[in-house]
Amino acid sequence: MYRILFTHSILMLVLVVGLCPVSGFGQNAIPDLVQQVRQSAPVDFCGEKVPLEEASVRERFEKEMLLSLWDRDQAILWLKRSTRYLPVIEGMLKEAGLPDDLKYVAVAESALRPHVGSPKGAVGFWQFLADTGRKYDLRIDARIDERRNLKASTRAAIKYLSRLHDDLGSWTLAVAAFNMGEEGLKAEILAQGVSDFYRLYLPLETQRYLFRILSAKLILNHPEQYDFNLTTQDYYRPLDTAEVELTCWEETSLAVVAEAGRTDFKQIKDLNPEIRGHYLAAGSYRLNLPADGVDGFQARFEAGFEAWKALQAERIYIVKEGDNLSSIAEQFRVPLPALLIWNRLDIRRPIHPGDRLIIHPQEKDAP
Repeated sequence: MYRILFTHSILMLVLVVGLCPVSGFGQNAIPDLVQQVRQSAPVDFCGEKVPLEEASVRERFEKEMLLSLWDRDQAILWLKRSTRYLPVIEGMLKEAGLPDDLKYVAVAESALRPHVGSPKGAVGFWQFLADTGRKYDLRIDARIDERRNLKASTRAAIKYLSRLHDDLGSWTLAVAAFNMGEEGLKAEILAQGVSDFYRLYLPLETQRYLFRILSAKLILNHPEQYDFNLTTQDYYRPLDTAEVELTCWEETSLAVVAEAGRTDFKQIKDLNPEIRGHYLAAGSYRLNLPADGVDGFQARFEAGFEAWKALQAERIYIVKEGDNLSSIAEQFRVPLPALLIWNRLDIRRPIHPGDRLIIHPQEKDAP
């Protein structure tokens, strides 16, 4: 009993000491959050004033600022990723004539991660639901999900936010509708007889949403003010890529694309996160490649594709009576998941005698 109490006391002491603001320890110190959350300068979103002089608005603002400042690892990642992705979004917003502040919506939505998803099914940089994404010209199917593509999803967000602003007359209301759905927001405006975001009673997530965006804006614009002291080397470099047009006349392995682009499978997937699986279906694509892999890409791709097709033809196995996927994988000493990938198979669907499978057997052990 005494040992338990002693251990508990030590843990509490460590916790208290760890939570105390410390000076002179740089990034490892806990900042003075009370001081940092005080906001004396005016705050706006897309040129629309945030009425911090109202007590309830100030409280909501300070809550999200405190949460963002306390979650320091997330804020650091916001900063690090900002130099990789935000210049692309900034350029597209400027070209469309939209306010620069809208880029912080993507930060609040996804922390600038292409593959992040929500329990409701929203995916990608701007967290589009599938139906909404398709409405704004995003391709979303079993092969391609453009919600994960930075440029395509930003084009869709620009179209959606522009229409919301035209309908609602305010960027603040536009981003609220982006979060909760335009019909739901319009219904609340009619029911409550109020069109001021700060006076509307909305779902709690939406009430917090704008303030989370504002916290991202302030931290990214003034990191040193909040004790985020990053150097130039700390930020992630913009991706050194170039875009190519590629037409596949039949299904093609991404490994062929990677080899033609003088890179590897992983980098092709990382640079083109909208691609799902290991193959491109027949069709035309605009792909990002490492900049040094663009020259001569088309010729290398055509040669590589022909070699790959010839190799596939040499490695056909015809399924026999009594075969199953596990026994075939064991017979050729290959992993079962590899067999599924090579043949785009679903393990839940049976194979039948006469089916043709592509198999790349491992080399036999040396004697």
